[in-house]
Amino acid sequence: MRRIAADARRSADTHLLALPLPGLPGIELYLKDESTHLTGSLKHRLARSLFLYAIVNGHIREGTTVIEASSGSTAISEAYFARLLGLPFVAVIPRSTSVEKIQLIEAQGGRAHFVDDARMIYEAAARIAEETCGHYMDQFTFAERATDWRGNNNIAESIFEQMDREEHPVPRWVVVGAGTGGTSATIGRYIRYRGFETELCVVDPEHSVFFDFYRDGDASRTHDRPSGVEGIGRARVEPSFVPSVVDRMIKVPDAASYAAMHFLEPILGRRCGPSTGTNLVGAFQLARRMAEAGERGSIVTLICDSGERYLRTCYDERWLAPHAGEMARHRASLEAFFTRGEWPPALPEISRS
Repeated sequence: MRRIAADARRSADTHLLALPLPGLPGIELYLKDESTHLTGSLKHRLARSLFLYAIVNGHIREGTTVIEASSGSTAISEAYFARLLGLPFVAVIPRSTSVEKIQLIEAQGGRAHFVDDARMIYEAAARIAEETCGHYMDQFTFAERATDWRGNNNIAESIFEQMDREEHPVPRWVVVGAGTGGTSATIGRYIRYRGFETELCVVDPEHSVFFDFYRDGDASRTHDRPSGVEGIGRARVEPSFVPSVVDRMIKVPDAASYAAMHFLEPILGRRCGPSTGTNLVGAFQLARRMAEAGERGSIVTLICDSGERYLRTCYDERWLAPHAGEMARHRASLEAFFTRGEWPPALPEISRS
């Protein structure tokens, strides 16, 4: 506990970047840059919370082997905290996980265990935990309860504190993706706890079941393909996804997410991961709806991780080739919106009301 607390003291908060929208005066867009965490992604917060939760519940002790099922970023952050505590760490990940993420897990002292079918990561992680008498962290179950949603410097409290001096300090929307559902649960609960009028939108990539589950409540839904946007979207409904705190969901094509991350690069002067692209597309759609309704206000979304983790996938022309035509169409739409406020037919969305 002391080591984790000391690490938290050494860590600064992440930046909130203003992204002007020339085509939509009166609407302000902000990007909370979670890529600046020590382990390079939004998952640093989750990993800290999961370790604290496991320690105070007596699941992790000196020498405990820690195992996690992950698409990459959570495993990188958990490997960091395991090394901080001198604990062995095993990441159970799909074989399709980017090479850059695998290297970062190993650089933190973790070991990668690969599965060919992404749907089997849960069973493999539980089996390894049993074989090693270790602890399966199970982010997909415990993410929504491990973080203190009332504050304690969580991501929601950080967003609202940093927005305090802006022209529209209480955001009209906060836009996030869902992998475990932990971030959306924390932000949605905090908004209600503090009585803000902010609404929460969750964006979902195309090969994911969260959008359909939100629409019809069928928790048995599955998908036969893994998400094409690492870090968000799932092939099954995860226990940590809490639909009741979500006000709206938007379904985003993978090609639009890829186009958006490339569109953002020259504006920011650096690369972001594909889930940031998904967030940006959702934020743009909401901004357009606000403009059509004559609303003024602010929208906050997240930079989830750095694009340097995707150099051999989302930033490789050969890897992107099957999506090139659709990406070009989405890129043109993004640029028309950004400069002139124009937007093509809306992407599918569902409102809680």
